[in-house]
Amino acid sequence: MSAIVDVDVQPSADAVMRAAAEQVVDAAVGAARASGRFAIALAGGATPRQLYTLLATPPYVARVEWRAVHVFWGDERGVPPDDPASNYRMARATLLAQVSVAPEHVHRIHGEEAPPVAATAYERELRAAFATPTGPPRPLAGARLDLVLLGMGDNGHTASLFPHSPVLDERQRWVVADHVDATPPARVTLTAPVINAAALALFLVVGAAKAAMLRRVLEGPRDPAALPAQLVAPTNGRVRWIVDAAAAAQLTKC
Repeated sequence: MSAIVDVDVQPSADAVMRAAAEQVVDAAVGAARASGRFAIALAGGATPRQLYTLLATPPYVARVEWRAVHVFWGDERGVPPDDPASNYRMARATLLAQVSVAPEHVHRIHGEEAPPVAATAYERELRAAFATPTGPPRPLAGARLDLVLLGMGDNGHTASLFPHSPVLDERQRWVVADHVDATPPARVTLTAPVINAAALALFLVVGAAKAAMLRRVLEGPRDPAALPAQLVAPTNGRVRWIVDAAAAAQLTKC
């Protein structure tokens, strides 16, 4: 089954955050009702920071059964958890320290470890959480992430899947280490098959600086080696892009 893709253009960055918060809450409520838990992979970056801050405030915070939430990360930088560049640190400061997620439900990537060691350990943790000891991830309820939160870089990368990296071709491993053209360069990231096993891949994109790349990714020729965001196409799920008017300014099909 092909992924269902929709693009939601909001008038402002603040409106993007409100729409995203509603989407996360709806997904959390639905997953908890259906399976007793909600598994989400968080992203780093300035845009998710705003979303996490919003989710920790009324009315959103009271609508989520936080004890049913399992928190994962789509990627992490090769830094300790208290480093300002840590995706875990940012999410903890803005959201996790404000809500009642059980500590054992917070599954962080150990960025302080050597990246290959951290990747192997995180894959083991993911496989245990989703009862898939071997083989590729399964796009089945209860054996996959309910929501993967994603951004899109100026170069078309998402998570830590960067243009022309060999990890873009990975089909067996769930988590890999990479050395990327960014600061810091050491990264650990979920692979495309794990993201594409999710029920929902949710992209948040704001700002005029992203407009040209957003058009290339959504409306240009398919070239996922150069534009890794194009790899995201859940096997039995959907992709939703929530973008502001500035980011959507060059789109012709919305």
